[in-house]
Amino acid sequence: MTDDTTTDDAATDDAIAAAAHTAITQCLALEADESAVIVTDDERQRIGEALYDAAKEVTADATVARYPPGDQHGAEPPEPVAAAMKNADVFLAPTTKSLSHTRARGAACTAGARGSTLPGITEDVFVTGLDADYERIAEACAQVREQVAGAEEIRVTTPRGTDVRFEPGDREWLSDTGMVHEPGDFSNLPAGEVFVSPESATGTYVVDGTMMPHGLLEEGQELRFEVEDGYVTDISDDDVREQVEAAAEDVGDAAYNLAELGIGTNVGVTDLVGSVLLDEKAAGTVHIAIGDDAGIGGETEAPIHLDGILRNPTVVADGDEVELPSA
Repeated sequence: MTDDTTTDDAATDDAIAAAAHTAITQCLALEADESAVIVTDDERQRIGEALYDAAKEVTADATVARYPPGDQHGAEPPEPVAAAMKNADVFLAPTTKSLSHTRARGAACTAGARGSTLPGITEDVFVTGLDADYERIAEACAQVREQVAGAEEIRVTTPRGTDVRFEPGDREWLSDTGMVHEPGDFSNLPAGEVFVSPESATGTYVVDGTMMPHGLLEEGQELRFEVEDGYVTDISDDDVREQVEAAAEDVGDAAYNLAELGIGTNVGVTDLVGSVLLDEKAAGTVHIAIGDDAGIGGETEAPIHLDGILRNPTVVADGDEVELPSA
């Protein structure tokens, strides 16, 4: 799961309304007797208002909670916003900075709210990512999860030099299907991944797809990371390293935690576009994240969660190659 940010692109009102309708009716399955809160900020107001309009077509108990954009991904929202999320049946959060890995989001789901975060969502990504058959995405998630669940070791290699081994340990593989229908369920939107917060990892991984703050990497551009015993020990890129070092000033080694191994399962995403939120879901890709994993089955809290997308991966679970979905 991701923290993402990028600039907004223009999309038609009708296309945004259609995407909002998919989110409210198919992904969240909002019902007339339920309450819904749309959490947004000043930079994502158009998407927030579209989701509110779609929600109020279903229920009379729909609310918008808007606040200034947070300072960084994982920053807690204002207390009234956190309370609104916790007290609603359904929440959706199209925000500039991610709420995915916040205590507010976790507390809301623990209280029984079901919801989705849309971190750094742009209008074009919103339209593209929600123009999908989420039942088919759920099937792809189930097929991948069946192959990796229970494996003691997952090895990922790529033609660019990735060779890293993950030990999930007792931590559960999770599916981000976009179908958020039961109390406490949570998903990113757009959705489509199977992921785990490994107990440990060792090796090298090379990002050649998308990673913030760069966005979509240029042809031949690579970001190399060395990992030992579950921590990133070397980062080749100055910009990414500076983000991690800044977080480490607050939380120490937790900022270097190898937080996530994810496999993209969104068969509707055919090309990487430079949005981590969308690109990490692309079928047949792998993403690896640094930092916080407390919201996805781990024990580390950090103010960052930096995903990097790897193209053309080979994934092997206990010696058996995993059949990855394709668009």
